[in-house]
Amino acid sequence: MVTDNSPNFDDGAIVLSPVVPSESDSMVGKRKEMASIEIEGSSRKKKKKQGRTPRPACSWVHFSREFIKEYSASHPESSGLKVATKAASEAWKVMSLEEKSKYTKRAREVWDDYLSSAPVREPKPKKQANLVTRCSPGRLVNVLKHFTVDQKEAVKSMGFGSLLDLKCRTLRRSLCLWLLERFNTIRRSLEICGERIPLYPHDVELVMGLPASGKDVVTSGPDDLVAELRQKYNASNRGISVRFLEERLGQPEAGDDFKRAFLLYVLGTLLCPTARLDVSPSFLHLLTDMDSIHEYNWAKFLLDRLVREVSRNRQGKQRAVGGCLLFLQIFYYECVAIGETCEPGPVVVPCLSLWTEEAVSEREKQEKELGGYGCGEVICKERGLGLGLLNVRDHVDVLPLREVAARVKRGTLVRQEENLLLQENVPFSYKNENTPPLRIDNYGFKNSLEYSNTNPHENRGMYTGQSTCPLLNCNFTGLFQELSDHFSTKHWDSGRRFQYNSPLPVSLGMDETFLVLQAEEDGVLFLLNKGTENIGHTVMVTCIGPSNSNERFLYCLVSERGNRSLKLKSYTQTLPGRVEGIPPSDFLLVPFGYLNSSGELNLEVCIWSSSDLGEV
Repeated sequence: MVTDNSPNFDDGAIVLSPVVPSESDSMVGKRKEMASIEIEGSSRKKKKKQGRTPRPACSWVHFSREFIKEYSASHPESSGLKVATKAASEAWKVMSLEEKSKYTKRAREVWDDYLSSAPVREPKPKKQANLVTRCSPGRLVNVLKHFTVDQKEAVKSMGFGSLLDLKCRTLRRSLCLWLLERFNTIRRSLEICGERIPLYPHDVELVMGLPASGKDVVTSGPDDLVAELRQKYNASNRGISVRFLEERLGQPEAGDDFKRAFLLYVLGTLLCPTARLDVSPSFLHLLTDMDSIHEYNWAKFLLDRLVREVSRNRQGKQRAVGGCLLFLQIFYYECVAIGETCEPGPVVVPCLSLWTEEAVSEREKQEKELGGYGCGEVICKERGLGLGLLNVRDHVDVLPLREVAARVKRGTLVRQEENLLLQENVPFSYKNENTPPLRIDNYGFKNSLEYSNTNPHENRGMYTGQSTCPLLNCNFTGLFQELSDHFSTKHWDSGRRFQYNSPLPVSLGMDETFLVLQAEEDGVLFLLNKGTENIGHTVMVTCIGPSNSNERFLYCLVSERGNRSLKLKSYTQTLPGRVEGIPPSDFLLVPFGYLNSSGELNLEVCIWSSSDLGEV
């Protein structure tokens, strides 16, 4: 029996059963949908390209278009673009430069028109590079806080006691990157804020508290001398494990084993880290003589390693930046002042003890508010940074800050308004045949200048003898009284008149080397002389009179900046006029940082008469 499944057309209607799509049908649908999406995306790209001006073609394209058109017309039997393009390529190869110049000129003209009409594209923002470094002050701080009293004493005995005051746990990587871009490894300087600031071991001493004198650190020698130490500290070719050293430092003992582990750890994590995670095994050569660790010049070693590691990174020899980046960070904070007044705070030795996490965060906040790094004022010279070893004349007794710092306890420098001040790393010691050495206590000069065998009331012979006019274009020569009358009448507007025992504010311009002062009471002429050294201006007062006169006037010079001041009390020398290359005498050395924005040197001068000397 055959069943008829055909539709019944007699009823006037067709009944269709529901059709379930197969798996193959659904896959075909998805492919069509994806294809439509791709076509839509490509059409959008074409629309974008159509909106832009196409880049002009090169000389080869200009030639090939012309050649293919002619080739197709002369070779109708040749079908296809491929054959014509190949023929154009072979013809281009055998053409001379003169034949090609036609198309080269055409392409250049089109390119010039394109450049003149094309809109200027905005450069894409440069992605900030990531700083990879093994310098980890936070890791050292975590270890230091668990040291016992005996262990801290052991650290101090090696000359690293300043690191116990370390409070800054994190590196500001954006600042370190900014400084590294401006670090000149050849000159060993930072080129920031429009100035070049040289770096010296002395700066490392002030910032990190490490000694800047002594023997050079040696990290090489025969392998057999350190074979036992390599085995003791599990040193491999990669280095010594930092975690292994941390376990050693966690033990309560404070003997030589502790000192060795600490020295390796602090060098490998803070002072001289390399590009590797582990501590360099070359430091093992330092452990052979633990008694002389404090005799090394660690500041020089730190700076040398920093320059070496930064250079290796720039040469592409290593991805990570080695060296003590914390030194660069704190150095920047100390030598660049920010804010409205740009007044530096008190100087603390070493500087790292001042910069806590809170202080660093506040400083970074101020930097961002000003618009970024480098918007401050360079004050490094005023704080003894970036000066190195000063070359001073033999007649000056130099006592830099780095020598004074060893005699006093760490802390804020004492500023005494009534005493002569030893400003940061600037020599302010005065000496001549009548001046005894001055005693220094807590960064200040305790006693006023005292002269032996000096009686200002004796030998009043200055009123006899010939003297010359101090002005450059005047050749007048005469007795003292004649010179006084001459200057009062002929050059009354070329100097400053003053009263004895009364402070007088004066200013010396950038190009002014002297200023004439004339006393109202007796007409005596004085010269305020300004010299220039590599770190500042030397200022002194001389009296115009016969060179054989023993008459001296007491004077005081004061230079101020904010709440800080430099002060000198001394006696004048008597000279017949303005003398080039003044003989050695007392002077005040004013750093360049004390000048105003116009380069002027502002001073306060006070000169006492002979009758007032008994009251001073």
